[in-house]
Amino acid sequence: MLHKTINFCSQCGSDKVLMQVPSGDTHQRPVCQECSHVVYQNPTVIAGCIIEHEGKFLLGKRAIEPMKGKWSIPAGFMENDETVEQAAVREVLEETGATVDVLGPYSIFSVPQMNQVYIIFRARFVSFQHPFGDETEEINFVTKDEIPWNDLTYPAIGQILSRYINEEDYGQFGLYMGCYEQGIIHPFGNANLCLN
Repeated sequence: MLHKTINFCSQCGSDKVLMQVPSGDTHQRPVCQECSHVVYQNPTVIAGCIIEHEGKFLLGKRAIEPMKGKWSIPAGFMENDETVEQAAVREVLEETGATVDVLGPYSIFSVPQMNQVYIIFRARFVSFQHPFGDETEEINFVTKDEIPWNDLTYPAIGQILSRYINEEDYGQFGLYMGCYEQGIIHPFGNANLCLN
């Protein structure tokens, strides 16, 4: 598990912060030796959308690292004071300039190596409100046959798109959980399709 180094206590300013397991806890955490303040470092949430319009999917080509030059569905970090749905809609707007209607949750997957949890929604394209932002080099609506499978950011993005395309043919969508490194997919609800 990755931890950010804490040099000074945010409560008292002391430089005596050590990694230890606080009383009653199960994990090592930065603990101030002066005031006993414990710093909890938790995973970040990334929200995004699979956006469909007239049989095509909206993808963006990243203009920044990580994965500069690779294609992905629009997604980004959730901010304080917003719901995960609001985060997904905001990230779509920032990265593509598009407004969308969220249809429902589709996939939740964990990337423990990076302390991240991705929550991906199904969404319908409404309109372009303004040009895409600085994080994106190019956007494009692509058919399922035009998806750049070898140039996607992460394997999980390819898995999500593959499942979506297969389920769309049956008109039934599930809610899935999985993890980045193994590509394990656990269908929930009424879904009975599973791609490994």
